[in-house]
Amino acid sequence: MIVLVINSGSSSLKYQLFNMQDRSVMAKGICECIGTGGRMTHKRPGMENYTVEVPLPTHDDAIELLLKVLTDREYGVIKDISEIGAVGHRIAHGGEKYKKSAIIDSRAIKELEELNPINPLHGPPIIKGIKACLNRMPDTPQVGVFDTSYYSDLPDYRYIYPLPYELYTEKKIRRYGFHGTSHRYVAAQAARYMGRELSELKIITCHLGNGSSVTATAYGKAVDTSMGFTPQEGAVMGTRSGSIDPSIIPFLMKTDNLTPEQVEEIINKKSGLLGISGISNDAREVNNAADNGNYRAQLALKILGNSVKKLIGAYVAEMNGLDALVFTAGIGENDFVVRRLVCEEMDYLGIAIDEEKNRFTIKGKEGEISAPGARVRTFVIPTNEELMIALDTCALVR
Repeated sequence: MIVLVINSGSSSLKYQLFNMQDRSVMAKGICECIGTGGRMTHKRPGMENYTVEVPLPTHDDAIELLLKVLTDREYGVIKDISEIGAVGHRIAHGGEKYKKSAIIDSRAIKELEELNPINPLHGPPIIKGIKACLNRMPDTPQVGVFDTSYYSDLPDYRYIYPLPYELYTEKKIRRYGFHGTSHRYVAAQAARYMGRELSELKIITCHLGNGSSVTATAYGKAVDTSMGFTPQEGAVMGTRSGSIDPSIIPFLMKTDNLTPEQVEEIINKKSGLLGISGISNDAREVNNAADNGNYRAQLALKILGNSVKKLIGAYVAEMNGLDALVFTAGIGENDFVVRRLVCEEMDYLGIAIDEEKNRFTIKGKEGEISAPGARVRTFVIPTNEELMIALDTCALVR
């Protein structure tokens, strides 16, 4: 089966086309500047990239262009869109309704639209992408793979906030968790690397990038995670603050006469690595400044490392042990400084890394960076959410 995986953003649409017979990527790319211009970059293994500037007023136009390029005689990889057996969509939020991947039909779209009030950033563009695929491929099964579904089995005392209980029952304010598809993938890969069953391991996975989350998985099921009602909670991120004292928000509103939207912009777009360093939300640029002696850049990295370290300690306590620690995503896979800051002085918990292995881990390759004799095995494992979505899609359609 050939599966098309779609990840729709507010002004972009990423895609990968998989041949599920051997799990190979036939083509991948991105449509950018949707609604404000239009540009497509299309990649095929062993061939030069194809880039085109073309107006893309809507997600429907982006899907039309994508299908046209996939079937193009010169740049394409299939002859007809009928060869695509199913489309898998990355969906950030499934609420309490979707506890596993599901076929997306008109009823499901309506239910997803009902979640937009608690998912205003990611929900609307994802729905646009799904509708665009349904318009252009009405007879092709559409599957939703939900980031939140990995956390559907969290015990209630770990997802209920200590607020009036009616805020949960009436407004569904609770911990949902995000990046679940990534955490599910790398936890399974760690078990495979160790030659053991996931169902017998306790694993902590650190998805560290512009958005960061840490998840504890015990015996094959997620038991806690750092992101909560929104992707704002938890570790320090690129532009997001992560967890802060909630009273800071009304304090800013009162003292600076700020609106909720202005405070939201501060904690979501002006904080994190960018806010602390004053340089960038890109960890590479912050690292360069830190290497040149910039105090605020050094401080930003230390705060990031410490925020992840605290989560690991908490999850080791919750699981009463740990077998493996995994780093993934842009920072987790590529930033040896952040990995060192997270893992230093953790030997009491059995975590110790080999600095040479840590520093020279091959980019894009999985590998172990544990120090000899460390009780906990530590890995760097590139995430592959798209493959996970394709596997779920293929299994559900079959």
